Amino acid sequence: MDKSAVRLENVSKSFGPVTAVNRVSLELRRGEILSLLGENGSGKTTLMNMLAGLYFPDEGEIFVDGQPVTIRSPRDALSLGIGMVHQHFKLVDVFTAAENIVLGTGGSGRYDAKRLRQDILDISQKYGFEIDPDRKIYDMSVSERQTVEIVKVLYRGAKILILDEPTAVLTPQETDKLFAVLRSMREDGKSVVIITHKLNEVMAVSDRVAVLRRGKYIGDVATRETDPKKLTEMMVGRSISLNIDRPEPTQRTERLRVSSLSVLGEDGVMKLKDVSFEAYSGELLGIAGISGSGQKELLEAIAGLDPAQPGASVLFTSREGEAHELVGKSPLEIAALGVALSFVPEDRLGMGLVGDMDITDNMLLRSYKRGKSFITDRRRPKKLAEEVVDELEVATPRLSLPVRRLSGGNVQKVLVGREIAMQPTVLMTAYAVRGLDINTSYTIYNLLTEQKMKGVCVIYVGEDLDVLLELCDRIMVICDGQVSGVLDGRTATKEQLGLLMTHMEVSAGE
Repeated sequence: MDKSAVRLENVSKSFGPVTAVNRVSLELRRGEILSLLGENGSGKTTLMNMLAGLYFPDEGEIFVDGQPVTIRSPRDALSLGIGMVHQHFKLVDVFTAAENIVLGTGGSGRYDAKRLRQDILDISQKYGFEIDPDRKIYDMSVSERQTVEIVKVLYRGAKILILDEPTAVLTPQETDKLFAVLRSMREDGKSVVIITHKLNEVMAVSDRVAVLRRGKYIGDVATRETDPKKLTEMMVGRSISLNIDRPEPTQRTERLRVSSLSVLGEDGVMKLKDVSFEAYSGELLGIAGISGSGQKELLEAIAGLDPAQPGASVLFTSREGEAHELVGKSPLEIAALGVALSFVPEDRLGMGLVGDMDITDNMLLRSYKRGKSFITDRRRPKKLAEEVVDELEVATPRLSLPVRRLSGGNVQKVLVGREIAMQPTVLMTAYAVRGLDINTSYTIYNLLTEQKMKGVCVIYVGEDLDVLLELCDRIMVICDGQVSGVLDGRTATKEQLGLLMTHMEVSAGE
C-alpha cells in the first residue's frame, strides 16, 4: 500500500522573471507531521499554496493517494481532502465560530444550527480543541481564531492540513496546546505540514523535516536524526554559529524614565495604559507581548511619533547628565536637543525608508544634518551605503536601485544598518529581524550587543521568545497595553513570559 498522502514531482512556479519554486519533488506521508523549513523567500508558502489551490504550477505533477490530480482552486483542494490555515486568518469578525465554519460550504437554504453545533463539538472533542461555537470572532483571542480556522478545514473533510507559521502569534502555553492537537490528528491518520522557521518547534513536534533553499528542494531528514545546527546548514548552505553573546552590562546609567505613559489610538481605543519603566545605557531591554499589545505604540510615543496623553513623562538623560522631557516634542525637536533616538519601525517602507529613493539617498535622509548642505555632500551617505550593503550582505545589483525593488529582507537590512550607523544614544528596534535569514538575524543580534557594550541604551521588541531570553538583560512584558511584568533575561523562562503575555500573575522580580 502506498504510504504517501501527497507527492509533488518536479513542480515549478515563477512570477515574472523570479522563479519562486524550481522543480521541487516532495512527499508527505499518511499519519505524519512534516515541517517545511527554509529561509524567507525560499519558496515554502508558494509551494504549499499550489497544493491548496491558490496558485497553479507552471510545470510538474501532483499526486494525492497515488493518483495524479489537477488543483485549480481551494475548492478543488478541499474536494481532495487538502486544507490550508494561512498566517493571516480569513474569518468574518461579526459572525460566530459556527457561522464562519459553515460559511462557503455550498449548502442550499438554511443550515441545521443544532446539527452544526454538535458536529463542531464532536471534532473538538476528538482532537482536544477548546471552542465555543456560539462565540463571535471579534471576542476571541488569536489562538481561539486559529482554532476556528483549523476546525473549519476539518469540518470540510480535510485529511491533509497545511499550517503556515501557526505559532507566530501564540504564547508558549498556546503553542503546547496546538502541538497536542496536531499529535492527536496524526494519531488519527491525518497528515500535517507545518511551514515554520522556529527550529526548536521543528524538533518538538515534527516527524520529518523537508528543507527548501532559494526555491530548490535540498532534502529531508527524520527529526530524531538531526539537530538545529544541521538543519541550519541545510537551510543556509554553510555552517553558522547559533550562539548569541550576552556580556554583562557595564557602566549602567539611567537613560530613559517613562512614567504614566498612555496613548490613544486613531480608533479611539487606548493602546497604552499608564506604562512606567526605566531603560539604561549599556543594557539591552527586551519587550515581549502578543502582537498588537502596544509594543509599536510604545516605541512611537518615545520617538515623538505618537502623542502621549496628559500626565505622561518620558525623561531622557544625555551622556553629559542633562535631563530632557520628550513628551510634547516632535521627532525633529527631539533631534534638535541632541537626543539621538534611532527607530526601526514595524512598517519598513511606510515609516522607515522612502521606496522610490535608492539606498544612498535613504542614508542621506538620516545624515544630511552633518553637512552644511546635504546637496553637495553625498560622499558620506554613499560610503555608509557601501558599508551597510557589504557588512549585511544586501542583495542588490547596484546602490542606485530604488529600495522598493529590494526584497523585504534586504529592505530591513538597509534600515537596521542605517539606524545603527547613526551612533545613537538610545536605539529602539521593532521586529529588527523580521523577514531576515538566520545568518543575517544573528549578525543583527551581535550588532545590537556591540551597541550595548558601547554604552548605548538598546530597546528590542521581538517575537521569538527564545531569542529574547538569549539576547536581553531584562525583558519587559506588555499585555493589552499595560506592563504585566519585568523579568531578568538570564533567569526567566518561556513559560513565565507566556503567562505574563496573557496577564496571568508570575511571582518573579526584576
